[in-house]
Amino acid sequence: MSVIKTNLEQSLHSISQQHQEPVWFLQQRQAALKLISQLSWPVIPQFHFHDWPLIAPMDSQICTSDVPKVDPANLDNFIIQKGQSTGQVQLNPELQAQGVIVTDIFTALQTYPQLLRKYYFKAALRPDEDKLISYNCALMNNGIFIYIPENVHLSETITVKIIQDNTFKEPLVHHLLLVAGSRSQVSVMTQLSSQGDQTNVANCVVEIIAQEYSRVHFAAIDELAINTRAYLNRRAVVADQAQVEWSIGMMNDGPTIGDFASELNGRESQSDAQVIAISTGQQRVGVNTRVVNRGQQTVGNIVQRGILLDQSQLTFNGIGHIIHGAHGANAEQENRVLMLSDQARGDANPILLIDENDVLAGHAASIGQVDQEQMYYLMSRGIDAQTAQNLVIRGFLGPVIAGMPNNQMRQQLIATVERKLIHG
Repeated sequence: MSVIKTNLEQSLHSISQQHQEPVWFLQQRQAALKLISQLSWPVIPQFHFHDWPLIAPMDSQICTSDVPKVDPANLDNFIIQKGQSTGQVQLNPELQAQGVIVTDIFTALQTYPQLLRKYYFKAALRPDEDKLISYNCALMNNGIFIYIPENVHLSETITVKIIQDNTFKEPLVHHLLLVAGSRSQVSVMTQLSSQGDQTNVANCVVEIIAQEYSRVHFAAIDELAINTRAYLNRRAVVADQAQVEWSIGMMNDGPTIGDFASELNGRESQSDAQVIAISTGQQRVGVNTRVVNRGQQTVGNIVQRGILLDQSQLTFNGIGHIIHGAHGANAEQENRVLMLSDQARGDANPILLIDENDVLAGHAASIGQVDQEQMYYLMSRGIDAQTAQNLVIRGFLGPVIAGMPNNQMRQQLIATVERKLIHG
């Protein structure tokens, strides 16, 4: 561990110098680095991952990747990154004129330092929470900053493509910061994937600050490779009458931890989280989806649906926490797991923590196999067994598929689901 610590210290200084980071940013990195060895692992109930090597050394030199090109005609607003390199960035000139920012995080440090300093690791995430968050704060080697000024409504989706470059022996430590100003509206779609055969760590976090009356829809399709050990943390803080909607498709092939949360701090704030996951082979996946109701009259909804094949393990924890003083809060959750193998292990754990009386809270949880009556109905109309099963599964995953921001993304998620079911 001491060898890794020395390596991390050297990498921290080298990365900071090469990016010409401001003093405050380097100091924040250094403080987080000291915390890594002191802090605990994140808690994923009913799921053991503490033997996973998730704290990885990294090269002291920036690894440059060949970022693939995308056809700008197919997307309105987008940014694409591979490894530690940023490729194309396209933003509608009208949005630029309104003050919308979409850029890599190191450019933001040079161009918008005070704006980044105001929000980065200040509201949604804290470096002292656990060792994987502090690792991200200390060793972040690429990221994205998206800023939507108040009263700006985006009708087009912002697409973010993040590719882990596994042609290097180098972890991806990524940070996406999204700030939605008062009364703004934005939809962001992230696509997380891998290229290359090296075994690596991916530590990717998302911070969303949804200010008063804003509307944020954050969708994600995760397709990291089997040789990637993934830690994904996505967190939102939601102010008065603001709303954050999550639509997450976890289609990774390797061991994965997901920790997704909404902090409903403002009065009448709302969060809707819809998560699907498919585990195959020997894969192990543990997911926390959490809503914390702090403000009065807040509403938090969680829908998690998972499918297990082969000898895989999938654990869903739905956590609804109503804080004392959150009068009139509503916390509802649904956790359902579909077993396609008798050798797989699935858990659906609803957890309600309620410290207030004047509230509504409920949960549903189930683990089962494909509905044979539905299968019989479809096959009696001439549909073969495999197609019938795929249709039943697609209906089972329907809430999240329908929640993707546009038809192109819905079709991509459907194709990814079918790839996982057929090829593992």
